[in-house]
Amino acid sequence: MRLKGLVLPLIGLLFLSVNIFAQDVNAETRKFNKMLSLIDAMYVDSVDMDGLVETAIVSMLKEMDPHSVYISAEEIEKMKEPLEGSFEGIGVQFRIMEDTLLVVGVISGGPSEKVGIHNGDRIIVVDDENIAGVGIDNNGVAKRLRGKKGTVVKVEVLRRSEKQPLVFNITRDKIPIYSVDASYITDDNTGYIKLNKFARTTKEELDSVFTTFVKAGVKDIILDLTGNTGGYLDKAVSLCDEFLQKDKLIVYTEGVRMPRSDYKSTKDGRFYRGKLIVLVDEGSASASEIVSGALQDWDRAVIVGRRTFGKGLVQREMPLTDGSAVRLTIARYYTPTGRLIQKPYVEGYDEYADDMTNRYLHGEFMHKDSIVFADSLKYETLVYKKTVYGGGGIMPDDFIPVDTTLRSDFHLELLRKGVLFTFVSKYVDQHRAELNEKYPDIETFKRDFEVNQEVLDMLTTEAKEQKINVDSLTPATEAQNTYLKVHLKSLIAGDIWRNNEFWFIFNDINPFFLRAQEIINDDKLYDSLLKGK
Repeated sequence: MRLKGLVLPLIGLLFLSVNIFAQDVNAETRKFNKMLSLIDAMYVDSVDMDGLVETAIVSMLKEMDPHSVYISAEEIEKMKEPLEGSFEGIGVQFRIMEDTLLVVGVISGGPSEKVGIHNGDRIIVVDDENIAGVGIDNNGVAKRLRGKKGTVVKVEVLRRSEKQPLVFNITRDKIPIYSVDASYITDDNTGYIKLNKFARTTKEELDSVFTTFVKAGVKDIILDLTGNTGGYLDKAVSLCDEFLQKDKLIVYTEGVRMPRSDYKSTKDGRFYRGKLIVLVDEGSASASEIVSGALQDWDRAVIVGRRTFGKGLVQREMPLTDGSAVRLTIARYYTPTGRLIQKPYVEGYDEYADDMTNRYLHGEFMHKDSIVFADSLKYETLVYKKTVYGGGGIMPDDFIPVDTTLRSDFHLELLRKGVLFTFVSKYVDQHRAELNEKYPDIETFKRDFEVNQEVLDMLTTEAKEQKINVDSLTPATEAQNTYLKVHLKSLIAGDIWRNNEFWFIFNDINPFFLRAQEIINDDKLYDSLLKGK
């Protein structure tokens, strides 16, 4: 394949399309084009020129920073999906169990719910093609069930209560992807929100949550951003809007070729008063660091957890000529005090990729004192003049170490081999009617359902069937047994209902949540952490 007509526009677009680059790259472009022409005309073997160009682009971006990336045309839609807040399909959550597609969740209001698909149904045929017992994987399922809105897919399902397979014609539609995993009000009237990303629909989702909180008279909030990898900047800014007074700087961006842009609160937020705890960990990145950094700088929240990831580079996605795209870093994020969120990457891509492993080996996850900041990275918060640090990520006001004693060896083996999730699916599938009748709502389930010895024995039997040598493992402590029971109960709740119900149960053993509750219910402790006393 000859790319003489393609290469110049491709490289030119990469470097020149937004007309902000001062450096003349024409000489470099000609050099690269010449190299490709020589390979195409003279190389001893046939060459995949498309692949060669893609490899060159990927390598070039890798040399610049860790977050400038090339996206192939095939990957574009898949990468956008989580942040766009929807995809097109039939609206089910599924799990492959015993080589069969098991429906573990039906999206409320979605196409499958409308035609009568139930949790626990096994989809065995799609458009007259048998998919049971043939080794189908998640990608194979998605390929068959997803499709353009308005198209129809025919499925056959097995249902325990029916002797014969049921046939459904399902019209595909837009299926929402939610960024709020959980929101509920605790017994002490504290609002809890678990946010997994900052997507296009996040503001609307949170607006509904905050409206509910206001009506219920909620004053104090626990905002859980652990594991939140970020997303859209404007959604992070709109969340901060709810907790700050008007005209407060939230974040600013700046780059060599991008002038400084300030993002400020636009109003007095509905929750600019009251106690606020923000939960973070090493998985909290980008937009979640904007939120935690801004609220810490303004002494508006107590940040609880572990040092955040440290992603403070701003990317802009720009299309290339063949439907692919490049997400090019154009600026950096800075908190209101001027702290740079981005951790260093001068040692190269591989060292940057190993950062989390290095943090763990250095003891950072277990001991706060293992984290050392240079005095040159010291800043003061804007109200109480509390010492905070730049240099990568947000350091919490209250540190929560990784607790390696929570889970028994048995529990860890169940997680490593995926047995716990398989067992829960089987258990709920076998007892779904009984569970739905006995526990009509999550409050009843939380109060009355017990993971008794019979359930634990069933779990042990499943573990042995999955080749876990149970007898060789160190016996669990009483505390570890309690932790396993609550985890199991929360997974069962999540299988019967959704993520919200999982967190409603799991937070009873979640160290982050428990510490947040302790702080928010102790005025003196909250005040001392907020002010850095």
